[in-house]
Amino acid sequence: MIIKGKIIDGIGNASYWVKKIEDLFQKKENIKLFHGTLNVKLDKEYKLKKYWIIKPKDYGGEQKVYVQNCTVFGNKSFIVRAEKTAHNQNIVEIISDINFRKKYNLKNNDEIEIVL
Repeated sequence: MIIKGKIIDGIGNASYWVKKIEDLFQKKENIKLFHGTLNVKLDKEYKLKKYWIIKPKDYGGEQKVYVQNCTVFGNKSFIVRAEKTAHNQNIVEIISDINFRKKYNLKNNDEIEIVL
């Protein structure tokens, strides 16, 4: 399945949270995360499917983080969504081992595909 959306700015605190969960991804997925997320606004709400959960005690947080595997530009990636998020359900945050904006020269409003 493929979902499409447009790149948007995030809230600006993703690097803090990615640093807190990076060891978990290193152990579970053998990937060293880039300290930031790629925020994508979809045309409609998206509910994660086939996800795994990071428990608060596993990263020193206060809520669960839901993680769904995906691929963006052929790169192993993950949609991450906090249990209580400031984003609407039509916004997904993508994490990976690369800085998508830099590597693919992405700017706000560029459309991308997320392969699930």
